[in-house]
Amino acid sequence: MAQTKPLVVVTRKLPDAIETRLMELFETRLNRDDRPMSQAEIIEAVKSADVLVPTVTDTIDKTILTSAGPRLKLIASFGTGVDHIDLATSRERAITVTNTPGVLTEDTADMTMALILAVPRRLAEGERLMRSGEWQGWGPTAMLGRRIWGKRLGIVGMGRIGQAVAKRARGFGLSIHYHNRRNVHENIENELEATYWESLDQMLAHMDIVSVNCPHTPATFHLLSSRRLKLMQPSSYIVNTSRGEVIDETALVRMLTSSLIAGAGLDVFEHEPAINPKLLELDNVVLLPHMGSATVEGRVDMGEKVIINIKTFVDGHAPPDRVLETMF
Repeated sequence: MAQTKPLVVVTRKLPDAIETRLMELFETRLNRDDRPMSQAEIIEAVKSADVLVPTVTDTIDKTILTSAGPRLKLIASFGTGVDHIDLATSRERAITVTNTPGVLTEDTADMTMALILAVPRRLAEGERLMRSGEWQGWGPTAMLGRRIWGKRLGIVGMGRIGQAVAKRARGFGLSIHYHNRRNVHENIENELEATYWESLDQMLAHMDIVSVNCPHTPATFHLLSSRRLKLMQPSSYIVNTSRGEVIDETALVRMLTSSLIAGAGLDVFEHEPAINPKLLELDNVVLLPHMGSATVEGRVDMGEKVIINIKTFVDGHAPPDRVLETMF
């Protein structure tokens, strides 16, 4: 990489403190309008950039990567997931990819727990009723939801976030079950009093609430397929704060509409920002605009990780958050 300050191109508006620090350290090209860059704009940017800082909504595909100039050696993604980046082509072109793991764990787990509470207790429905002006007062059978204390929570993906969700859920009296590629360390299982299910099919059939906390990879695309969703009990709920592509959304909508699943809490969607219009018609769904990690503290922490990754790489060392592979 050149001895002069490297050119860093940032695709979206980042916290002010992070942008200021980037400009102090590097030659930085910011996106002050915060308008998503088109593929053509990103292609033009990578022709001269040394470092690209995309977000999870930017698709960095083979077309973009093969259009990059020889200076592009680092993609320092602002986000944990890397399913938006063609990792194979990045490796072929000797472009290092980094992400920002760990800093969003608690924020995402908080939002997951909020949805686990909100959906069975019908919080969104109650809030809409109050705003409608049609509330007639308390009644013995009005707005009846479901108790979560004593229910079984099945966590799909027992990584950092899955474990953080489990810790919170135990405090609400939920029994913890999980499916992963492999079971977690015995000490963690004991601490969380968690039961490992090698078969995802069997776990889904026995859970009251299912929380999706695994990354989106080719192996997890539609992991919760139509067939698997049909294994769930009609009284069960599903919460997704991971990636929309993990669930077959069309099948989920069909089952929610037919009351084959009791309800869902969704912070992510298969084709976001487009939302299946049928979801908007359902009362048994809580919909959020991909805000699971949206805290001021979390965004600043992410930006600081991006800076550390860039600075370490520019100084000739392996960045701490280099993406080697993704797995579930």
